[in-house]
Amino acid sequence: MLSPEEQREIEAEFPHYPTKQALTIDAMKIVQKHRGWVSDEALDDIGGLLGVSRSDLDSVATFYNLIFRRPVGKHVIFVCDSVSCWIMGCSLLRDHLSKRLGARFGETTADGRFTLLPIVCLGACDRAPAMMIDDDLHVDVEPAKTDDILDRYR
Repeated sequence: MLSPEEQREIEAEFPHYPTKQALTIDAMKIVQKHRGWVSDEALDDIGGLLGVSRSDLDSVATFYNLIFRRPVGKHVIFVCDSVSCWIMGCSLLRDHLSKRLGARFGETTADGRFTLLPIVCLGACDRAPAMMIDDDLHVDVEPAKTDDILDRYR
């Protein structure tokens, strides 16, 4: 069941869209902001409010890689694996993070602090390799810099 706050935030977006159905991504982002991820039950509740089926919402959520359909850590680390980042050493960055955190990509650390995920592009090709933690973009990232970066996220 949507919390009263979630429902109010979603309904406050209605005037900004031509139809309620056009609000699907933002509605899921609102729920995710409150819960950390979007469960099947949340899709049912969002669908009921917007007049969209769970399967249609799930199709959008699984296409849009910033909607999490399972629980994630307190902080989500996206490592760009685009061509530019790949050429500039994202594989070294990826391997270092995985080893340092004790989690493979697609996993959450044992303490629930971080989830590691790949992402196709962060739009920082001129400053590769790049990673994003939560909403913070980090560029020109070398494995040696990651410990200092990770320490900022408690």
